Amino acid sequence: MRIFLLSIALLLGACSLPPAVTPPAGSASAPASATRQARQPCDISSLERAAEKMTLLPASFREEDALDAGFEAGLSLDSESLADTLLLTGFDQHPPDNEGASVPAGGAQFDIPVVNNAKVQYFIDYYTGPGRRVFTRWLRRSGRYLPMMREVFASYGLPRDLAYLAMVESGFNERAYSWAHAVGPWQFIESTARMYGLKMDWWRDERRDFVKSTHAAARFLADLSRQFDGNWYLAVASYNAGAGKIRRAIRKYGTTDFWALSRGSVLQPETRNYVPKLLAVLLIARQPEKYGFDRIDYLEPLAYDEVALPSATDIEVIARLAGCDYDEIKRLNPELLRWSTPPGEKGYVIRLPQGRYQRFVEGYAALDPADRIRYLRHRVRPGDTLLKLAKKHRIRVDDIIALNKIRNPRALRVGTDLVLPLKKGYTRRPLEEMRDDYIRTRRRTYTVRPGDSLWKIATRFGVSEKELRVWNRLGWSNIIRPGQKLIVSARGQRPAAKRKVSRGPVRKIVYKVRSGDTLWDIGRRFSVDTRQIMAWNNLSEDHVLRPGDTLTLMVPLDRRG
Repeated sequence: MRIFLLSIALLLGACSLPPAVTPPAGSASAPASATRQARQPCDISSLERAAEKMTLLPASFREEDALDAGFEAGLSLDSESLADTLLLTGFDQHPPDNEGASVPAGGAQFDIPVVNNAKVQYFIDYYTGPGRRVFTRWLRRSGRYLPMMREVFASYGLPRDLAYLAMVESGFNERAYSWAHAVGPWQFIESTARMYGLKMDWWRDERRDFVKSTHAAARFLADLSRQFDGNWYLAVASYNAGAGKIRRAIRKYGTTDFWALSRGSVLQPETRNYVPKLLAVLLIARQPEKYGFDRIDYLEPLAYDEVALPSATDIEVIARLAGCDYDEIKRLNPELLRWSTPPGEKGYVIRLPQGRYQRFVEGYAALDPADRIRYLRHRVRPGDTLLKLAKKHRIRVDDIIALNKIRNPRALRVGTDLVLPLKKGYTRRPLEEMRDDYIRTRRRTYTVRPGDSLWKIATRFGVSEKELRVWNRLGWSNIIRPGQKLIVSARGQRPAAKRKVSRGPVRKIVYKVRSGDTLWDIGRRFSVDTRQIMAWNNLSEDHVLRPGDTLTLMVPLDRRG
């Protein structure tokens, strides 16, 4: 977190503060003694461009390191999220202390009271001025999530326009993370999230799930509305500050008028500005053309199929059966923090790209239950350490600790069984299969181009997404940028094109897989390439070999099997 704050501070240093200016033209004036002049804010767009040139974290930092350090999984420090954070947290925003006269807002029809005054107008000017680039991105995202959110709120008997509160909270960013450790589009802290039914553990954080967190937010706001007799300004302020704080302000000042309460000292500036921000967002978002946002490329609304899984399943297996890439499953299920759905939980509902339900269900029914998730059971031997096991199986020490609930990592007992997140027989060549005669080459790198994804790059170079993540220390992050260099082959991995494969006469044989066989072993035994074996037998990159399987091989005539 210190790195994050330092990065913001460095950006702020590049932003000069011009002389003070008067409140926005056309807004009601307040007494001079009660009104602080608003300073001209910095241009968020310039800060975003500066962020693109900054290295916010050391090269060795990974997303899972952030989790282990006490942050939430999915902490994002890319320039786009940094700009979101600056606008959301009110960086260099200085609205007048007094709201002046409030007048009913015209134009769109709202289902909560919407007024305009000096404070509201300040944020309208801010979002349409220095914050325009970021606010445009928020509007674009709203197309994906608002239809669902408005329907959820209506199902609870709440005003649909309250759904725009997610724009004030996070800019519709499920990866949003605040200084108070609030997470997700509705910015729930852990205690409130659990109170409203959201689950958080090592495997998932449902605060990041747009649908589940929206239902929780609706229940929370409904409770707050009942506490304040349907006064939506007080309910919204309570969402930010807590109901107790609002009740203290009411007792001290003897009024339930939000604007009067906001002129007192009980409420923090963040809460005093919270309702004006929502009103400004509503005025702009409900009639964007009026404020110059006339060419917004809105994202398509959320569309997906759902299926309940009988047991824990690897995300890569889900993606393969659904005929899509790993990142698409992660985008539709942002609450998942690890490589699979939570173990030991029957009926876990996963979202699939729309139209993939039947394909997935048929493939899943034909899948051996043992192949749903890649676990390897390892019996601890003398000399074993967690670090050795992690290196051997290309996983993290912390994954082994969490999966096996190890209390003392330094005291492994010989004979103890450990569960590792792999599957025996997994066809990717494990580290222990390396031989001294295996030619060692330099790692091959690739420069990311616009439109690339990890799945596309993995497919292009015949590797897996997991291997790309391991080689490039990406953890479970999906973020890659044009110009970024990625390692696309491991040290010691000989390119397939350079392997010595006979080009003479061949014969067709049928090989029966034995216990412990891998594609690499079979290819080496018969002087053929693993890619050829996969092509001859129509095998996917994730295929798991099992004893008794038969493979068709085209081997040199002079080669005996």
